[in-house]
Amino acid sequence: MTRILALDQGTTGSAALVFDTDAKPTASADREIAQRYPAPGHVEHDPDEIFATTVAVAREAMERDGHHVPAIGITNQRETTIVWERDTSRPIHDAVVWQSRASAAICEELRARGAEPLVRARTGLVIDAYFSATKIRWILDQTPGAQRRAEAGDLAFGTVDTWLIWKLTGGRAHVTDVSNASRTMLFDIHRGAWDDELLALLDIPKAMLPKVVPSSGLTLETDPSIFRDRIPIRGIAGDQQSALFGQTCFDAGEAKNTYGTGCFLLANTGRSPAAVEATGGLLVTVAWDIGEGMRYAIEGSAFVTGAAVQWLRDGLGIIRDAAETDALASSVAGNANVYFVPAFTGLGAPHWDMYARGTIVGLDRATTRAHIVRATLESIAYQTRDLVEAMRAAGRPIDVLRVDGGGTANHFLMQFQADILGIPVEVAAVQETTALGAAMLAGFGLGIWRSTDELRRTRKPAERYEPKMRADERETLVARWRRAVERAKGWASP
Repeated sequence: MTRILALDQGTTGSAALVFDTDAKPTASADREIAQRYPAPGHVEHDPDEIFATTVAVAREAMERDGHHVPAIGITNQRETTIVWERDTSRPIHDAVVWQSRASAAICEELRARGAEPLVRARTGLVIDAYFSATKIRWILDQTPGAQRRAEAGDLAFGTVDTWLIWKLTGGRAHVTDVSNASRTMLFDIHRGAWDDELLALLDIPKAMLPKVVPSSGLTLETDPSIFRDRIPIRGIAGDQQSALFGQTCFDAGEAKNTYGTGCFLLANTGRSPAAVEATGGLLVTVAWDIGEGMRYAIEGSAFVTGAAVQWLRDGLGIIRDAAETDALASSVAGNANVYFVPAFTGLGAPHWDMYARGTIVGLDRATTRAHIVRATLESIAYQTRDLVEAMRAAGRPIDVLRVDGGGTANHFLMQFQADILGIPVEVAAVQETTALGAAMLAGFGLGIWRSTDELRRTRKPAERYEPKMRADERETLVARWRRAVERAKGWASP
């Protein structure tokens, strides 16, 4: 049976999964990567560690599966920005992670210059330190001589997909796909091309940018020194677009939410970005191009969800692993009016506050670690509720929420999510739907699956959670959550 290797390079680690033609995982491997916090609000990764761990888990997963792999699909943490020397492949700075607020001052300057309407119209995005463009500008500003070298064509920029492909191909391919390009704040999502006016706005040399390619059907090959063979790279997509594809949300109106480091709610909007009104802090983004032209999605992003659980483990040391949180949260009868707004790196949709910071409110002498854990899990569900409400306000109501990612293994969280939304929550059979989407894109490009209908038939939900909470209780909890969010806003304002 044919196998597909999916490389899933995420914010907290690198994973590799092998899938068969029934879209079922047959082998996997993963490793965490180090998180660096060089200054308040700054988040960075080591680009060489990103690549090394990706290769290591790929080799391990292929060895465990034991079958020949004729194609690779790549999915990646989006917006994270790397700049490197073309001749040596040496990064000139650590990767600036999508969560990082390092370029907030550059964003403020752009807003003051009145650039917001142009950015919104061309890219579907808002001006925020989340996106790659201002991170590029920040890296060039931080590195002596970098601007001159970039203008001379000596430096290359890439999001993580581009960096991995550059390294996997031995520097022969400098490419990104349309989904990742659409997250840079430099890509005109209407024309499907880099935008010269936006590049000029930030004085970013066009010579730095990768070639933009479709998400499926590529003809790139890995260097034989990496895997002892040339393996075609057939699919690429940013992690959230890949999860949308993996959840088989191929029709306009179909939506998914992924529970990872953050939560990302995407709804397919079809063929035209012009038909999409991004209101309530939502973004318009390119979903994919599988050879039929670009498809689009509307997106809401919550920056810190699973990362808050990781903080309970690594920062506070009150849990040993994430699996403990399910029983701990269930061990108390309610939240005891304790709310946690995990705005460690600001707030995403629908607030877009770069200066919000984490806040825990409602503490008293009776508060226990179980209450803190419960408040952490509840915060994930509340943030998702905010995104679903923003979708509804934009005229895109969601009747059933398809969910995936590591957080879906937490029964308390999934039931509370259904309760606080008041709609059913349907859990994917394959948690690693980002990786599954990459495998599907690669397999589609290879001809293993010849239509989206064939792909749709592989989807089988694992669990379904029905709402049980009374409407009045739900609205009381949400109202208190909103009060807590207001207290977190603007805390780090200069």
